[in-house]
Amino acid sequence: MTAAYEASASTKLRLEFRTPGLDRLAAQVLPTEPFELSEVDARDDYFADARLLEASQLVHHRYRTDPLALHDHLIAALALRGTEEMLDLGCGNGALLEHMRPHLAAGHIVALDISPGMLDAARTRLHGVATPIDFHLGSAQDLSAFDEGSFDRVTAVYMAHYVADLPRMFAEVRRVLRPGGRFVLATDDPVTMVEMWDVHFAAMSEMRAPAHLFRSTPKARISLDNGAAQLRPHFANVQVVRWQDQLQFSDPAPFLAFYRGHNYCCAASRPGRGLPKAFFTELEARVGAKVQDVIDEGDYFALTKLTGAFVCS
Repeated sequence: MTAAYEASASTKLRLEFRTPGLDRLAAQVLPTEPFELSEVDARDDYFADARLLEASQLVHHRYRTDPLALHDHLIAALALRGTEEMLDLGCGNGALLEHMRPHLAAGHIVALDISPGMLDAARTRLHGVATPIDFHLGSAQDLSAFDEGSFDRVTAVYMAHYVADLPRMFAEVRRVLRPGGRFVLATDDPVTMVEMWDVHFAAMSEMRAPAHLFRSTPKARISLDNGAAQLRPHFANVQVVRWQDQLQFSDPAPFLAFYRGHNYCCAASRPGRGLPKAFFTELEARVGAKVQDVIDEGDYFALTKLTGAFVCS
C-alpha cells in the first residue's frame, strides 16, 4: 500500500458511516440466501449493453461524498509504475480503464469481457488512446488464450460473483500473473447499501411479491467477509483494503435511476423473468414514495457503501 493511499485511508476513517444501527438494520433486512446470477445472465440481461451500468456510474459519481472515486482507490491498490502489462477481467464499458490508462501510459492493457455489447462500449470509450489496448471476448474462468506469466497486474472489479467456478478463475489468474505481480479483486461488505434493500423489500412485501425475489445481493458469494478464505489457496499474500462512501439524495429521482441501474436489486434479472412491466412500475413508485418520506423527515436519503478490495500476490 502506498504512503499516499495510507494517508487517504486514515483520513477516510474519520468519516464513519457504518454504525451499530446500520448493522442492526442489515441483520433485520438482508436474507441469507443470495441471488445466483451466472455469467450468461449477466451477458444476456444486465450487461447486454452499457445503459444500466452507465446510469449507475453517473449517479454514483454525482452523489457520492467520498472525495476519492473508485478508480482512485483502485489505482492506489495497484501501485502502478506506468509500464505494466495489465489484464482487466470484466472490463464493462471501460469507464474505470479510462481513468487508469494514464497511469499505464507506457504499458499495455488487455480488456476482457463476456459481453459483446460491453466490449463495444469500451472500444468506443477508449478509441484513439495511444496506450495499446486489446479487447478480448471471453470468460474470466478460461484464460487459456494467455500464456503463463503474461501480466504484471490483473483486476476484477465487482464481477467475480458472476463467475461459476471461482477456484478455477483464481487458479487461472495465478497462472497468468508474473512473479511479483498483483491481483486486485474489488467487492463489497455484505452490509453495503442496506438502505436500498430496506425500501426495496418493504415495497415488495406490500405488493406480496413472489417469495423467490426476497434474496440478497449475488456479491455475497465473494464478499469482504468471505473472500480472503477463497483467495488464500491460490495466493501467498492476501490483504484487504476497505473504504466507505455514502450517496446522499435530496430528491428520489436520481436514487431511482441508481436503483433501476441495479436491476431493482436483481428482481429484474433472470429470477424475475415473467413479471409484467406493471410490476416494476408499481415497485418503483412505492420505493420512490418511501425514499421521499425519508427525505421529508431528514433532508436526504443516505445510501451507505461499504466496499473495498483484496490485494493478492
